[in-house]
Amino acid sequence: MNMHLNEAKRILVANDRGGYTVPTDRLYPFQWNWDSAFVAMGFALYDTDRAYRELERLVEGQWADGMIPHIVFHQPSDTYFPGPDVWRTSHMIPTSGITQPPVFAIALRKVFEAAGPQARSRTILLYEAALKWHRWWYSARDPEGTGLVALLHPWESGSDNSPAWDIALARVPTTTDTPVVRRDTGHVNAEMRPRDEDYSRFIHLVDTYAACRWNPAKQWQKAPFKVAEIQTTAILLKAGEDLEYLARLFGRSAEADAIAALNDRTRRALIRQWRPKLSRFVSRDLISGEDIEAATQAGFIPLLALDLEAPVADALVNEMSAWSEGLKVAFPTTRPGIVGWEPKRYWRGPAWAIINWLLIDGLKRNRYTDAAEDLRRSTIAAIESEGFAEYFDPVTGEGCGGLGFSWTAAAYLWLIST
Repeated sequence: MNMHLNEAKRILVANDRGGYTVPTDRLYPFQWNWDSAFVAMGFALYDTDRAYRELERLVEGQWADGMIPHIVFHQPSDTYFPGPDVWRTSHMIPTSGITQPPVFAIALRKVFEAAGPQARSRTILLYEAALKWHRWWYSARDPEGTGLVALLHPWESGSDNSPAWDIALARVPTTTDTPVVRRDTGHVNAEMRPRDEDYSRFIHLVDTYAACRWNPAKQWQKAPFKVAEIQTTAILLKAGEDLEYLARLFGRSAEADAIAALNDRTRRALIRQWRPKLSRFVSRDLISGEDIEAATQAGFIPLLALDLEAPVADALVNEMSAWSEGLKVAFPTTRPGIVGWEPKRYWRGPAWAIINWLLIDGLKRNRYTDAAEDLRRSTIAAIESEGFAEYFDPVTGEGCGGLGFSWTAAAYLWLIST
């Protein structure tokens, strides 16, 4: 038996808090949205009941308007900031007030396919929650019907301190109504975490939206940070494809047709974000109206949801190859060597197993099987060498951030099985 496989399963058990999984002990002591979706796909390989439970516990945090928040505070903890008192939301279970990339429906399809027809009724309940969230994305975060969904906080991207936000975030004041009491740097080296100035801006945004009582229309109007984001939009489109598949499977043809129309709109919008001179896709700053040209992993995530024409796909994959050249671990979250690249600091350079997982699926979709296999092997080798770290320094291969990390364990389980 593969000892790393056993260790991956052991980590998921160690991080179990009663049907939901924390990303890692102390640093992240609650249930995180897209973490749980990846974890559910890991569980689906050997324990479908537990995979369903992960998604069901996440849906306990779903708001009446359909949003599934990025954190569900099932139990109190004082090892994380900002906690429920800072978010000031009014859901029956304490939650944050923002969301995260909608991997949920992608996970639901994989879990259902692993479980088989006997899980139909359990799946339909979760499908309905996923559909409600899907509709929320389009109504709350694309009110003008462009096909691209917007983020109102960098944390919603999952790539919290990415160089992609530097220009847009610089316009956000550092003043806060809430004292910023950082807990993360007590668990992890500060050199690996966002800077204090970033945190002040993050909390300014939280204060701004709490003052709107988390009303989506008011937030849209007041938002000092508003980015139509390609990584999130690509994940939403892939989720939409999987939702449409489930809707047709369950005989819900009217819903399937409505989802298909949204998918079509988003597909066209995403393709329009291709920039040949950069050989990647770009997000758009909705406040300045300008492209976000920062060189980050987000520019390649549309592989996941688009069947690209050969010249576009070739250019994209060649660019990925150029970024990866000479690295111990691919794929970097920022292009190596540019201003702003920090190979150990969170989303400003390191390689993440879950980003690689999305890219591998996208490369396979577009029939780049060799590139997908190279990235799969690089990710597996990093984990087997350094353990189940939150992320990896792409130059040295060193495991960084939190250790014993749930989504890295889930990614390993998935990557060794494909």
